[in-house]
Amino acid sequence: MGRSRTYTRPGQKARPWDVHPIWRGIGCLMILIIPVMSYAGGVILVEQNMKYRWIYVPAELTKSVLLPLVGRVSHLYATLMATVVLMLIGFGIIVTFYAMIYNMVGPSRLGPLDAPPERRRRR
Repeated sequence: MGRSRTYTRPGQKARPWDVHPIWRGIGCLMILIIPVMSYAGGVILVEQNMKYRWIYVPAELTKSVLLPLVGRVSHLYATLMATVVLMLIGFGIIVTFYAMIYNMVGPSRLGPLDAPPERRRRR
């Protein structure tokens, strides 16, 4: 058997369901929208932090950076750090929400070859 050939068991059935295309589109949009929103939130958060001094930010993170096509960008490293934190929070909220919904309306935990749990008598 070649390495590029897929292996299928004899008698293996195809899935009875398929992912609806709308869910693929929503997932693609979320992968694009969350980083953009996180960057915008990071810019606002860093600017407000520079104004009100909520937390101490080292000088190395607040210096201006010269980018070839964009020009001088102030507080780039602090903004990128805030962006990563906001992205983790955003994706974490989505994953938690999805897990709760899937737990409520998802398929049974038992597969077609699993035996149902035994019922024990209480004394």
